[in-house]
Amino acid sequence: MNMITLTIDGVSVTVPAGTTVLEAARAAGIEIPTLCYLKDINEIGACRLCVVDTGARALQAACVLPATEGMKVKTNTPAVRAARKINLELLLSNHDKKCLSCVRNTNCEFQKLCSDYGVEDENKYEGSVTPHTVDESSLAIVRNNSKCVLCRRCVAVCNKVQKVGVIGPTHRGFDTTIESPWGDRLAATACINCGQCIAVCPTGALTERDDTQKVWDALNDPTKHVVVQPAPAVRAALGEEFGMPMGTSVTGKMATALHRLGFDKVFDTDFGADLTIMEEATELIGRIKNKGVLPMITSCSPGWIKFVEHHYPEFLPNISSCKSPHEMLGAIIKSYYAKVNGIDPKDIYVVGVMPCTAKKFETKNSESNAVEGLYDVDVAITTRELARMIERAGIHFTSLPDGEFDAPLGMSTGAGSIFGATGGVMEAALRTAADWLTGGEMKKLNFEEVRGVAPIKEATYKIGDLELHVAVTSGLANARKVLESVKSGEKHYDFIEIMGCPGGCVNGGGQPVQPAEVRNFVDLRAMRAAGLYADDAGKAVRKSHENPAIQELYKDFFGEPGSHLAHEVLHTHYRERSRF
Repeated sequence: MNMITLTIDGVSVTVPAGTTVLEAARAAGIEIPTLCYLKDINEIGACRLCVVDTGARALQAACVLPATEGMKVKTNTPAVRAARKINLELLLSNHDKKCLSCVRNTNCEFQKLCSDYGVEDENKYEGSVTPHTVDESSLAIVRNNSKCVLCRRCVAVCNKVQKVGVIGPTHRGFDTTIESPWGDRLAATACINCGQCIAVCPTGALTERDDTQKVWDALNDPTKHVVVQPAPAVRAALGEEFGMPMGTSVTGKMATALHRLGFDKVFDTDFGADLTIMEEATELIGRIKNKGVLPMITSCSPGWIKFVEHHYPEFLPNISSCKSPHEMLGAIIKSYYAKVNGIDPKDIYVVGVMPCTAKKFETKNSESNAVEGLYDVDVAITTRELARMIERAGIHFTSLPDGEFDAPLGMSTGAGSIFGATGGVMEAALRTAADWLTGGEMKKLNFEEVRGVAPIKEATYKIGDLELHVAVTSGLANARKVLESVKSGEKHYDFIEIMGCPGGCVNGGGQPVQPAEVRNFVDLRAMRAAGLYADDAGKAVRKSHENPAIQELYKDFFGEPGSHLAHEVLHTHYRERSRF
């Protein structure tokens, strides 16, 4: 590898040729501010906040400037600081400055930079502002372009990472804005509600729809039996909202916090994950033995489901008919749990705490509900929304003792824990399918080949007399590659796991927002996933079909996996949607 040496603020640093000045500075322990930059995704030098002095006639953008041998760079001269401050002031002149009412207050990259560079006169360049409207048409995402700084991060993620492409820059000059084609509102587009645009937005221009008031109202309604269920990935990220290290599993503290918020029952979506495996593994084995449609593709990610409904409807027969884990658990709560406890399902209010903004859409667009006229899950809130509720309730999260989920729908296995990481659904399904196909002879628990954050993972497993070819991918640009390879006949799989968000639910659009300086240089996907794998390793029971509460549910209610009643309650169907 060809290496070069340069000097940044008097510090000598040696880096591979082709490294940008921004990356070289990072290697030297020097932070250069950015607002638009996302490594390998959005490298356009648009915001001009990363300008540095290289001795050239003009200051240059470090994020797109290749480092060269012998280069001398200054990042902190009076001219550099002044230029950055002026750029911030100019951006602020066209910005809605109602920071106190903004959900990103104190966690806004733009706000922090203004503070760092001493921007004190917020109206220094007061004048005309670009007219904007707030788009609240989506069930999941709110777009407020009055807070947009035209960094184009959201555009890059939507187009490059997800390959959905429902937003982009329109008009020119002062009139430039980020919109959907022809000015359509998000709800009228093929947006999959994944929220990856929210995750990378440096301001409050893109946020989730805030449904916390619905939860407060339900908790304060004496006629409602309010049940909450947090998803696997939530526990690996919630702690970040309270200053805890990334990847810390806060399962016990989360359970305690949910009880203290006043929920009547605190169950666990991990139970729904175990239940999903019972049905999904049964469906997979049935398709293989009965020469059904293959490859079978997982159905846990609502963003992925909406994507395939829009763009690849020919693959709808390949998708497992299983509901997602939180919809399954919601269906169980309003059928089995309601019956056992003598509660009218109409009086039960189910709250899902999800790492995913697309779950907000899913709750209102299920094609099959367990109880006619009732949603399986009444409302889905994000990890961020739960954190806000905990804060507003005056609960000191980091000081909480570890609590437990309520039985029986709070009992889960290690297989349920790993659902939140890419490859987790596949591994959980393989643990059960292998046991069933071999009569328990296959002792393998860890299927390492499907773990990790590689874009596409492939493996072949010999299970009894069966040779099973599997693939795992996440992020919809990668999903396109897998589907196209299957369409062309290039690849032949039996089972495919696809998650809408890169890295899986741990990196969902509803998870804690981390600034670009973290996203660019820390693999938050791997760190959060590590927390889930640690949970799995620490569980006494690590296979879904060995969950005693699951076994009891089938004995008392469903009879067996894949039964007629199980299909009525736990399965769904899909529909083709317009591509535009």
